[in-house]
Amino acid sequence: MKNLSLLCGLLFLSNLAMSQQIKTVSGLVSDGIKAMESVNVSIADKNISTVTDAAGKYRIEVAEGDRLQFSYVGMRTVTILVEDVTRTLNIKMVPKIEQLEGVTLEGKSKNSDIRFEGKSQKELNDSYNFDQDIIRTKFGYLNKKTAGYSVQIRDGNKINYAATNILGVLQSMFASVKISPEGYPELGTSPDDPAAVIYLRAKSILLPIAAAYEVDGMLYTDPPLFLNVMDIERVALIAGLAGTVKYGSLGAGGVFVINTKSANFSPTKEQLINREQQPLRKTNSVVNALSREKVAKNAPTYLKELRASSSLVDSKAVFEKYHLTYSNSPYFLLDAYEFFVEKYNEVAFADSIIKEHFTPYANNPVLMKALAYTYESQQRFEKANDIYKEIFILRPNYVQSYMDMANSYRNLKDPSHAAAIYARYNYLIEEGFLEEDIMGFSPIINREFNNLLTLEKGAVFDISKSKIPAVSEKDFKGTRLVFEWNDNEAEFELQHVNRENDYYTWKHGIADNTDEIRREKDFGYNVKEYLMDGSLGGTWKININYLGNKSLTPTYLKATVYYDYGLDTQRKETKVFKLDLKNVNQELFTIASSGRTLTRQ
Repeated sequence: MKNLSLLCGLLFLSNLAMSQQIKTVSGLVSDGIKAMESVNVSIADKNISTVTDAAGKYRIEVAEGDRLQFSYVGMRTVTILVEDVTRTLNIKMVPKIEQLEGVTLEGKSKNSDIRFEGKSQKELNDSYNFDQDIIRTKFGYLNKKTAGYSVQIRDGNKINYAATNILGVLQSMFASVKISPEGYPELGTSPDDPAAVIYLRAKSILLPIAAAYEVDGMLYTDPPLFLNVMDIERVALIAGLAGTVKYGSLGAGGVFVINTKSANFSPTKEQLINREQQPLRKTNSVVNALSREKVAKNAPTYLKELRASSSLVDSKAVFEKYHLTYSNSPYFLLDAYEFFVEKYNEVAFADSIIKEHFTPYANNPVLMKALAYTYESQQRFEKANDIYKEIFILRPNYVQSYMDMANSYRNLKDPSHAAAIYARYNYLIEEGFLEEDIMGFSPIINREFNNLLTLEKGAVFDISKSKIPAVSEKDFKGTRLVFEWNDNEAEFELQHVNRENDYYTWKHGIADNTDEIRREKDFGYNVKEYLMDGSLGGTWKININYLGNKSLTPTYLKATVYYDYGLDTQRKETKVFKLDLKNVNQELFTIASSGRTLTRQ
């Protein structure tokens, strides 16, 4: 573990050093129709800003990790995290919509056929902002009314803002709380005492143990004096052993669970209303979704000519014809590689295209991920694994890097290495090298790890001494869809349509899903899962409306469908789609939820 800690430290120091490098970001700001002049473009928390010119264009010097803000009177402010690959940001601004007042939300959608990361947790997430009996913990949402043990919950409006720190806040919130000097539970002291702690069960144990603190999923044994009391959203007190057992020895003295306002990504009234208006609508638009054949008619000229060529010799001549013009275009190279593999199985020639022109991909994790996706779709798992290793070195602070590496080793039939990657991820979470996203990414990677342990019981390394999740027999079983995309700036609308033309649309864009987009970029992931149980019979169409990625480059979408997920008969199919035709609803594939077929249109 010491070697692991040193390695992670070096990787993070290297990443930090790169983040200090200054670079130029430029682009165009519009309202979707015309360019916008005098839009303020600034770096959050820095006295650096500029404005767009008459053509809506801007240029600004930034460092990786900065947050660029685009603001204009009457329009919603757009905030973008500057990443390692950020160079061009073309921003579409939308009108600001004020928070709706006097709206009553009750019941649940009668159309909730597709479940997201566990249905009950999703409902608790949706209710969090409107039900003060719900608290968010590192193990998921906890409802006081159904917990099965004693939980005291206090909302932020109970905070005594005169308190100087969190200990004073807790003392004012809970009558049973006594602040004592460490090691002396029978004595009292001031919240400002540097040695002050809280004992909740001092009279029932011989060696008193101070309470622990969970702050937005992170566990602390010392009082989190770093907290801004103004940022506290909700606090829960779990004192009984029945409620703290899942925290292990760290929770033996009781646990305070603290949710902050800045980590609250639960939907607002407006977001819930917008969502309730759209699930599983009747529509004719799905009939007009472009087929893959019609989408192909909008392909670049060089790709049309390659597809129209009648022989391998002719195809190579077409490639050479366009090679001089597009030799530095990674998308031309990847299109050509894929064409020669899939049409002629000319693997050696296709590999030479990438090998001899790898420079555009080097040190660019977005482009390398598109290449890795393509290798996976062709079941060339060793080459995909090599690419994922390079991405991991470039992005050790992206949580997606760990799941990509682990899944890559599973593809290589190497479950031991996969389990080791998951163990490393959990270790980094526990040690504070990485933060845990309990809302979006953690349920997905935990499901992946649980699936590995379920299906590869005898093949993984000895996990008896590792602090990792045990196998859950209650995990989902059915058809699981996992969508991943190579560019964190990609925006799109993903549509699921049943045979009655009822559909659900997930909108992945800043205008519709600001908090979720921010969470993805803060933690470093681009993945979404859908769980389809046995109640979803028949064939489903999966469509997409690609909205762009704030530049003129395409986005690559990987769709992995797991049949009989969680069972010994589990199998999967992977498809990759190049998205470059914007603002058009287009077909991706169809799937029989019974697990019989997956077809690409």
